[in-house]
Amino acid sequence: MAEKKLMKGNEAIAEAAIRGGCRFYAGYPITPQNEIPEYMSWRLNEVGGHFVQAESEIAAINMVYGSAGAGGRAMTSSSSPGISLKQEGISYICGAELPCVIVNMVRSGPGLGGIQPAQCDYFQAVKGGGHGDYRMLVYAPNSVQECVNLMYDAYDKAEKYRLPVMMLGDGMLGQIMEAVELPPMKDPKTFPKKPWATTGEGIGKTRRIINSLYIVPDELEAMNKKLQKVYDEMAANETMVEEYKLDDAEIVLTAYGTVGRIVKSSVDLLREKGIKAGLIRPITVYPFPKDAFKRVGEMPCVKEIVAVELSTGQYIEDVKLYTECRKPVKFYGRSGGNVMSPEDVVDFVLKEVK
Repeated sequence: MAEKKLMKGNEAIAEAAIRGGCRFYAGYPITPQNEIPEYMSWRLNEVGGHFVQAESEIAAINMVYGSAGAGGRAMTSSSSPGISLKQEGISYICGAELPCVIVNMVRSGPGLGGIQPAQCDYFQAVKGGGHGDYRMLVYAPNSVQECVNLMYDAYDKAEKYRLPVMMLGDGMLGQIMEAVELPPMKDPKTFPKKPWATTGEGIGKTRRIINSLYIVPDELEAMNKKLQKVYDEMAANETMVEEYKLDDAEIVLTAYGTVGRIVKSSVDLLREKGIKAGLIRPITVYPFPKDAFKRVGEMPCVKEIVAVELSTGQYIEDVKLYTECRKPVKFYGRSGGNVMSPEDVVDFVLKEVK
């Protein structure tokens, strides 16, 4: 049965991962996601799992590689600079077709930056921050409950497509407390078999090799084409988007993650002032909801689009790309750890949007 509980975002993410089947976690502390490894350090022991405090972020992601390669449901988490250190390992994991879950609770940058919330890792997450033509399934939840819902099924998605799933949050989402409904614990006995995993089964028969090294160019090209088919299938089946009061909207606000939640309140405030505003919020930032944004660009009632984000402008590039620049797109962003209020967004629209 589902269980209702008041939880901090980071802890809810960890609990949902465990209930979704996670039994191995390797990580290294960095603010503002430290409650995730702290929670995992005692909770995994209760369910027969394993927690490793790695010596570095680089070590942690390679431990996840090993656990996933052996068929385990493995997870790591970090924040911005820590995710940067994991990028080589993430590319290897994608090249080896290994399912796992990665959490990034984004902090402000560049460099060490600050510990406040930001969305400055958008390019890193959705464009492939490491080397090579790889992609991940990237969720951008806007609430603790949405974190739980997405995380609970993240391993099923990762194993279906044999790739990492990334939860792209921020310091705000990780630290807020909300009432959540926790789903029941999944039974590992019901998880699908992994005939590719290096479990030691089948010794003397077909060898199971986990690898991402292809010296022959034609073999590597064939592998890239195989992966691209997987990404195309994922885009067809897993794209998620929220639309709010879009039907008659003249001004469309768009944002993802916690900012999408802020902007939703801005839409209501603008409606109270007689301005026909609406919201489109991608829940998957990869695959990006291209068709939904193309429809917004083609809507006759829409006059302008406003992209709102906690960065100096990254998400806006995909907004322009997938609306095909059919409508003017304006940018409103904060950075350095500053967070806009719903009223700030309203003021921007009143002053800057025709």
